[in-house]
Formats: sequence, C-alpha cells, structure tokens
Amino acid sequence: MGFDAIWISPVVANVEGNTAYGEAFHGYWTQDINKLNDHFGSADDLKSLSDAVHKRNMYLMVDVVVNHMVATSNPPNFGSFEPFNQQSDYHSFCFIQASDYDNNQTAVEQCWLGDENLPLADINTEDPNIVSTWNSWISGLVKNYTFDGVRIDTVKHVRKDFWPEFAKSAGVYTVGEVLHNDTNYVAPYTQSLSAALDYPAYFALTTGFQTTNGNLSTLAAVVQSGQSVYDNGEHYMGSFLENHDNPRFQSLTQDQALVKNAMTWPFVQDGIPVLYYGQEQGYTGGNDPANREALWLSGYGEDKPLVQHVKTLNAARKAAASTNKDFYTSSLKFLVDSTNNLAISKPPMLTLLTNEGSTSTPQWNVPNAGYSANQELIDVLTCTKVNADANGGVSIKGSGGNPQVLLPTSALAKGGSVCPDAATGAQASSARSLTVQVLGSSLAIVLSLLVAFS
Repeated sequence: MGFDAIWISPVVANVEGNTAYGEAFHGYWTQDINKLNDHFGSADDLKSLSDAVHKRNMYLMVDVVVNHMVATSNPPNFGSFEPFNQQSDYHSFCFIQASDYDNNQTAVEQCWLGDENLPLADINTEDPNIVSTWNSWISGLVKNYTFDGVRIDTVKHVRKDFWPEFAKSAGVYTVGEVLHNDTNYVAPYTQSLSAALDYPAYFALTTGFQTTNGNLSTLAAVVQSGQSVYDNGEHYMGSFLENHDNPRFQSLTQDQALVKNAMTWPFVQDGIPVLYYGQEQGYTGGNDPANREALWLSGYGEDKPLVQHVKTLNAARKAAASTNKDFYTSSLKFLVDSTNNLAISKPPMLTLLTNEGSTSTPQWNVPNAGYSANQELIDVLTCTKVNADANGGVSIKGSGGNPQVLLPTSALAKGGSVCPDAATGAQASSARSLTVQVLGSSLAIVLSLLVAFS
C-alpha cells in the first residue's frame, strides 16, 4: 500500500492463560520486560523480521509499556513480575477515578489503571533505580533488534520529566499515546518526546465525519491550535482515524463517502499518517476487543476499494513531496472551513473534504487555491481533470459525497502508480526511491497488531 514503516505490538512476555478479560493475545499485559513473548516467536524471529523490513527500505517501530505491570488478582503477586518484583517498586494502591482526569494529575500518574479482576500495578517511576533500569532496557531493546522508532503506551500516566531521558536512551523517534482531546494538555509531551499521537484531532475527525450532522470546523480549529502549541507544530505528530484502543470508524457509520473522507485526512495533513491494520479491509469492530480482529480473516484482499484508496493517497502524498521539497515541513491552511466542508491547501495538493454523505453533490468554490492561471489539475482519486481559473482558483462539483485530492498533472509521473494515463510529469523510474526520514512526517506508518496464536 506504499507505507514506509510498520508499528508492531509490544514484544515482551505477558500474562499467561485466561483472565476475566480473555487472553493477552495483543501484547499489552506485561509481566517480564527481560523476556520476549514466545507466542510471537523467538529473538531470532524478531531479528529476522527487522532485517526483512529494512531490506525493503522500510522502518520498524515497536510498542512499549512503561507505566505498569499487569496482574490477575488484587493485591498482585509482585514476585511474578520482572525485574520490578518488590511491592516497593510500585506506587501505593489506589485506582484512578474518572474525576481525576479533570483535576488530579498526581492521581493520573500514581494511581492504578485496571480493576480488581485485572489490576495494572503502577510502577514507581520516581525511583532513580527504576528510572535507570528503564533507560538501560529501552537502549538495549532498540539496539538488539534495530528498531527505528518507539511508540509508548499510557504516556500521561507517567510524570512528564521522566520522558526526556527515556527518549534520549532510545535514540530513535519516540511517539507517545496521550489520550486527551485538548491540545494544550497534549502539548507538553511533545517537548519530552519526538511527538504524540494526535488524539485531539482524532476526536474532532471522528465526530466530524461519523454523521452528516458533524461539524468539520471543529477539526480545523483543533488542528490550528496544534500547529500553534505542539513542539514542531503538527509535523511529527501521528495522525490516525483508527487504532486498537478505540472503536473502528465503520462501527460508527457504514456510509462509504463518510468513510473515505475521514480516511483521507491523515494522508493530507501535516503529520505522519498512521493506518490501523484491517481499516483498509473494511473491518467494523467496536470497542476493545472487538476492534482487534485477526487480519488473516480478511484474506488480505488487495483489490478492495479502501485498499486502493490508501494506495492512491500514499502515492499522491509522495508525488506532492517530489514536486515541493518543503511539502513535509510546510503547514497546511484551511481555505474553506465550514460545518460540512473543508478545503485544505498543502501545496501542490488541494484536498476537498465533505461530511454531506453519499447522496450529496457538494459544490466547491475555492478562489485562492494558489495555482497558476488555467493550470491543469487532476483529482487523483478519480483521475478526473479540471483546470484552475484565470486567478488560480478552483470551482468543482463533487459526486456522491466523495473526497477529492487535487494535484497538478505535472506532479504525477508518466507511467506511475497514480493516474498514469493523465500524468504529464517525468517518466516514472523503475527504481524505488526512498524519501523517508527517521524524524520527519515523510513517513507513513501502518499499525500491525501482532496476535499470538500458539
């Protein structure tokens, strides 16, 4: 599908056997950070995976959990954990209460997640010895398996000043999960790590497109706030529509026009696009664990509409970057910002999104689109041509409520993967050109949740 990187589940040893919430097939219920999860394979298998990814000029990002260990009873059997096997290695027991998230950050960081059936014992990350252990561990994990990035779970549940040294020890791109809808809450974590997953935009994206009554101007406002308050703006943030912790988008709507519009957003914004496996196959699972379906059940179909949609968006993003060397570092602008429609300019790309649904035919008038007079453009999703007007603006009628992603035909390579018959750019090369950066939004990442089956 044109991705540059793969993000995989945590690889360490987990809770064994059945629990009140099923088995730890996903890798997030850590018990021993010094052993690999042998249901996923051996150390040699992981090294072979890393080698195979790198031979394809791709990057490999691993997920890690620092905040807690997982027990199957309360109080936990602390001796079952490694290397933090003493009760003193953990914060005193107290479960986080819902009200704490609004007014008690200390409780968010030092009380426990989970419940009596599956308590998540909160590690005392104020202890210097524990801090040293974590920093040495992440350095070794990255080096031993040649990981290129680290995604960090439950970041907001650990004190902010823990993270800079941890990230430095990792020595690679670090992106944190900070599950919150406020850019001002998320912003400080972007100073401690390379970036965060863009949850504030995710919430606005989901509510904006899940019905025809959504408000897209909220998404615009959140993104503009992020551009202002995040360290490095939005450029290193992970942009997503689905992940393993939230309901799949198609559990909220089956309108394929809304689905395609929402899926388009991560590929046309400033940050790093992230696709959760199975989204391209049309998976519809709701809350965890229903949203963690096995990918092999899909048959790995490559001819499905959303697979083609993703392939085109990835290729269009790279085509835009090949035309504008500043594409990945420039900030998008909203030329149209209304309840139902967005016109997003990230030269040379102009994206037209709507939440009016599959029965609509939106009319677009974008007078200041930034193109040359009468410049020939093409919607890469349909290969339909349109010319800019004498002032470089665009007027175009939509069809079936679908998104439109416009590029100059000169930005597309003849014989390339995007609208090859309409392209007027240079002849496509048969050699693959690697244009990604370890710390840049030129990356596009697919989240592939490992699933234990043995």
